[in-house]
Amino acid sequence: MINITLPDGSVRQYQKGVTGLEIASSISEGLARNVLAVKVNDSVWDLSRPIEEDANVQLLTWNDDLGKNTFWHSSAHLLAEALEELYPGIKFGIGPPVENGFYYDVDLGEGRTFSQDDFAKVEQKMLELARAKNEYKREEVSKADAIKYFTEKGDQYKLDLIKDLEDGSITFYTQGNFVDLCRGPHIPNTGFIKAAKLMNVAGAYWRGDEKSKQLTRIYGVTFPKQKELTEYLERLEEAKKRDHRKLGKELELFAFSEKVGMGLPLWLPKGTLLRERLEQFMRKAQVKAGYQPVVTPHIGSKELYITSGHYEKYGADSFQPIKTPNEGEEFFLKPMNCPHHCEIYKTRPRSYKELPVRLAEFGTVYRYEQSGELHGLTRVRGFTQDDAHIFCRPDQVKDEFKKVIDLVLYVFNALGFEDYTAQISLRDPENKQKYIGGDEAWEKAESAIIEAAEEKGLRTVTELGEAAFYGPKLDFMVRDALGRKWQLGTIQVDYQLPERFQLEYIGADNQKHRPVMIHRAPFGSLERFVAVLIEHCGGNFPLWLSPEQFAILPISEKYQDFAQQVYDRLQQEDIRGFVDNRDEKIGRKIRDAEVSKVPYMLIVGEKEQENGAVSVRKHGEGDLGTMTVEEFISSFQSKVAEMLNN
Repeated sequence: MINITLPDGSVRQYQKGVTGLEIASSISEGLARNVLAVKVNDSVWDLSRPIEEDANVQLLTWNDDLGKNTFWHSSAHLLAEALEELYPGIKFGIGPPVENGFYYDVDLGEGRTFSQDDFAKVEQKMLELARAKNEYKREEVSKADAIKYFTEKGDQYKLDLIKDLEDGSITFYTQGNFVDLCRGPHIPNTGFIKAAKLMNVAGAYWRGDEKSKQLTRIYGVTFPKQKELTEYLERLEEAKKRDHRKLGKELELFAFSEKVGMGLPLWLPKGTLLRERLEQFMRKAQVKAGYQPVVTPHIGSKELYITSGHYEKYGADSFQPIKTPNEGEEFFLKPMNCPHHCEIYKTRPRSYKELPVRLAEFGTVYRYEQSGELHGLTRVRGFTQDDAHIFCRPDQVKDEFKKVIDLVLYVFNALGFEDYTAQISLRDPENKQKYIGGDEAWEKAESAIIEAAEEKGLRTVTELGEAAFYGPKLDFMVRDALGRKWQLGTIQVDYQLPERFQLEYIGADNQKHRPVMIHRAPFGSLERFVAVLIEHCGGNFPLWLSPEQFAILPISEKYQDFAQQVYDRLQQEDIRGFVDNRDEKIGRKIRDAEVSKVPYMLIVGEKEQENGAVSVRKHGEGDLGTMTVEEFISSFQSKVAEMLNN
């Protein structure tokens, strides 16, 4: 017998060789019908694979991210099977799952093309094959047999993949008449797939090498119910309306210029107001939390980044070095703020009594992202981080980490992000050469993060191999209003940079000790954060953050002087907006303010002027009645204070 530990901590005994499906069946028939795969310890397996020893087991359904991942991986194989039936002789590259669906890179053969006009027949074939309920069968094969099979099939791409694999680690998966080189896992059979939609077609070089042949990349998505596909497509239509690039232009927030350079955003006046408000919000919170502001240059010497390790890890992704007239002298556009902050810490001796030292900066950094990867504000070449670095004693790490968690959650609450998961990103134990530093420091850092997250009661997932090269981290994965997942906010524990920069403090024992460094950025980058925020709220920003919080709309020219008086009074209270003095009818002014998503429209005419009042309309809600200017100010300030929990 073996012991199987379930996610709720309960332990059940089963015969050695029990499968995930058998475990599901022993729990309930409903679970057995819906389970897609099984997580055994840290690996996802097919439900039919025998479990031979004690293990932690999680049964994965469509409601689990890993369950969806397995479902879409199997759907990529179904797409390939459909393509092989419709396009005999087609060759296959790779077909992985992605965040929302899957793709397969294929070589259609000379003279063949594939476009959206072909989508319907492929979707129909996929569903036809799915209804056959063919099992996904796993088979271990020798390297020689794998080479023989794909040589006979004439698939040079699979042969290229096989040459990098070790004998004894190769598996094939078969469903129906389709056989693929794959390590799995897969869902039990094709019958789980009830709805299929091809989403896009693009070109992709084999293995990302521009010198290799360009393949056709076909994107798709599938669901276990047709209703879920319909809802997904509706969300995509809504996402198009909320696209931050579209709204950023309509709301006059930011722009890009080819002459300035790709991936380098220009913040327009309204966008700058939005950005500055975010900065003020964070600065105020940081002062309360004991941070000290600093400013560092936009460039640094090559030696600085060699010392930090960034040159070795990111040098190829940086802008080319800036050479000076002095021979051998080179500078880089700053890719990270942390090395500069280490040098600030070193400007004078430090005592254990003054730790922690918390240094904060809205620092602009630069990274040379490939042009094909640039995307609005979410992927740029120049961006500003709400960066801070905490230098503390080892005994302070966990408490400082918990305080940063509090700050991140304060930010999320103020901006309406309610659905989030904390991802504990650890080192890959099988590939330690990717990281700097020894095992002891890594184990301490990982333990501090795990304990802090547990003590704060966070909902967490653990991902191996997602740590930064210098230390583990806690990444906050936020779902927006459309259910999409974004990484916003990160906290990282670092024992390595203090060692590399020889940072010290004098301890209570009068000896020199090495501090620990915590990196944190609740926004991540302002650019990406603003992009996600725009799409999350559809451009209807929280009242306290909106660049223009009111529009005063005089009914005619006669009331412009009173409108200006109201404007001046609101400005005194730091309530931002404008007076619409255009020679337009009031209906047009209201419509334009609605389109611009201005939270409040304050209409002034004869009665309002006589009573020192405004007629208030709320964006998306309509008429709220008449208030005195002072009543409006009081109501406005109460709403803002409530949002910010002040």
